[in-house]
Amino acid sequence: MAEATTTGAPEVKAVPDTVTAAFEDFMEAFEAFKDVNDRRLGEIEQKLTADVVTRDKMERINRAMDDQKAVIDQLVLKKARPALGGRAEISDDMTEHKAAFDAYVRRGEEGGLRELDVKAMNAGVGGDGGYLVPPETDTEIGRRMSHVSPMRALSSVRTVSSAVLKKPFAISGPATGWVAETAARPQTGAPQLSELSFPTMELYAMPAATQGLLDDAAVDIEAWLAGEVDMVFAEQEGDAFIRGDGVNKPKGFLAYDAVADSGWSWGSLGYLATGAAGGFASSGPSDVLINAVYALKAGHRQNATFLMNRKTQGEIRKFKDADGNYLWRPPASAGQAATLMGFPVAEGEEMPDIAANALSIAIGDFRSGYLVVDRTGIRVLRDPYSAKPYVLFYTTKRVGGGVQNFEAIKLVKFSAS
Repeated sequence: MAEATTTGAPEVKAVPDTVTAAFEDFMEAFEAFKDVNDRRLGEIEQKLTADVVTRDKMERINRAMDDQKAVIDQLVLKKARPALGGRAEISDDMTEHKAAFDAYVRRGEEGGLRELDVKAMNAGVGGDGGYLVPPETDTEIGRRMSHVSPMRALSSVRTVSSAVLKKPFAISGPATGWVAETAARPQTGAPQLSELSFPTMELYAMPAATQGLLDDAAVDIEAWLAGEVDMVFAEQEGDAFIRGDGVNKPKGFLAYDAVADSGWSWGSLGYLATGAAGGFASSGPSDVLINAVYALKAGHRQNATFLMNRKTQGEIRKFKDADGNYLWRPPASAGQAATLMGFPVAEGEEMPDIAANALSIAIGDFRSGYLVVDRTGIRVLRDPYSAKPYVLFYTTKRVGGGVQNFEAIKLVKFSAS
């Protein structure tokens, strides 16, 4: 019989002071979630339907878990940011560049950076195109972006000095065979080669500062600039790596042709259908996840990671195996990933929600399957004229990306076939 009164879901508490406290709240919510979901499954078994009170309570707990996980992610991200300029070993050249860049940002003095460019014989660098940020600032921006963008953290990252990276790839591999020790070696067939092209596109941000902020010697200008651009860069490129159309931006893996895995061929990504449009199959809903895992070759499967958004992950939290064990398991500690059937789960909010024909789940060896291409350097152009009395900092980086191995990533499609 249904409960007469409803016990509310665990409330999302005020932001905890420590990552440990936030993680403890998350684990408490997960234990409550399991209790309510077990009750829901028992009601379905007895009455063929779950009580609406039980369903509502479970969904509230599910949402609370998502909110608490977001708090943990923010705390871990804040903790991961190291202080700029705190490195023990900084070369004279780096110190010189840092001082010249600080003078440029604060007062618009270009002389020091121009001299450094002449020393380095950089071509096409100047006030009209901006100046490169110091290497340590570039590194810290890249590190923080890896914490924010799941695809950058999962994928291979290649740094280049040209506008386009062209990569030959052997589709079939070299031909081989067995021969006796003294037998003639017949000529083998040539491997099938495919050339993949990864152009870099320009990503920009334009933070603004008052002259008073720039004149304040206590303000770490490089840290301020990094904090202004790293998050927006990460959000923009994270979206592009997943669903970008390749026009003036990287091509996301969801923009490639997706075909049923039984008919997969090079140049497209294979998908496994759930068996129901806009949802999981009513019978054996988790079977499609198992099929997707084993659609990967063994070498890719051992390095595989699930990628989905939080709403999709909330649905999968309810699944159990034949022995009554939950397939989704919470992180072992703060800062680590949850697991699904033993494989890490990365949260990509750019992945589509569950809907008819949506490709809402991906699993793959993304380090083999997707390539991020960074062109060396982040450039800053100081503009004190366009928005007076504010000083604008037109900050650009060039980045590209695309699938480099089409058999290393599989998708789950929410369709009947």
